[in-house]
Formats: sequence, structure tokens, C-alpha cells
Amino acid sequence: MVSVIVAVAQNGTIGDKNTLLWHISEDLRNFKRITSGHPVIMGRKTFESLGRPLPNRTNVVISRTITHIEGCTVVDSLEKAIALFPQDEEIFIIGGAQIYAQAMPLADKFYLTRVEHPYDGDTSFPEWDASQWRLKSEESFPCGERYPYPFTFQEYERINH
Repeated sequence: MVSVIVAVAQNGTIGDKNTLLWHISEDLRNFKRITSGHPVIMGRKTFESLGRPLPNRTNVVISRTITHIEGCTVVDSLEKAIALFPQDEEIFIIGGAQIYAQAMPLADKFYLTRVEHPYDGDTSFPEWDASQWRLKSEESFPCGERYPYPFTFQEYERINH
């Protein structure tokens, strides 16, 4: 089962110069809770922004230029990354924008953190068709422990896949 997990600003931005634009402790904990124990698939730039493999997860990096990263499996396409795992195992696509664009048509689940504030950045989440998805759960926060703006955790399931 392919799942996409992402935090997106009000204006669609997800990053700038290969870095996150906000720090929401609750979102980071939510990401860890959801993805721990599951494979995570990411592009090379996303891996570089993390700086290390994520613990308690099988880390798969998609790259056309690098063939080995310590602690990770490296493949040259999303299809090869997905094929590494049984179909019934939930695998998480964690970025970046190009990988998200390839993965959204394949995804069965979509974990979205809506950051209710616009940010300037050079990377945006691809357009997606909300009519193909059913909202399964939603939890909204007026602000975070140390984050001043509202945000919402949403979980979607694809309607017909």
C-alpha cells in the first residue's frame, strides 16, 4: 500500500533551498508516529536535507546519480522502490516534489498536514484532485507548542483505486 505523507503551506509550498520552512513539533511527532516501523521512500535531495537515514524505518532513496548511501537502499526509479516491498505493506513517500508528483496517482492513502500560513519557497506540492479522495480523519490545532499558526492533520483514502 502506497501512502504519501507531507506538510503543505497554505499557498502550496513545501520547502525552500532544500530545507523545511517551519518547525511544528507536533507535526514531527505525528510523522514519526505514522512512519515508524515502515519503509520510507524519498528523493536524493530530501535525503540530503535529512542528513541521515531515519531510524526504525527502511530508508529507500531514489537517485539517478548516486548508487550507494550508507544505511539506505538506493534505486533509480519510484517503480523500483515500490517493488522492493510486498503490496500489503504500507510504504511512505516522504518527498520531494518530483517524487510526490509521481506517487500521487499510485497512492492509496494520503496523510496531509495543512499549515495554515503562506510561506515563500522554491518547492511546491503538486496539484491533486480532491474528488478522488475521501477524508477519513481530521484534527485541527489553533497553534503549536512553539508554532504560532494553525495547522490540521488530515488522513485521506483514495475512493476508487
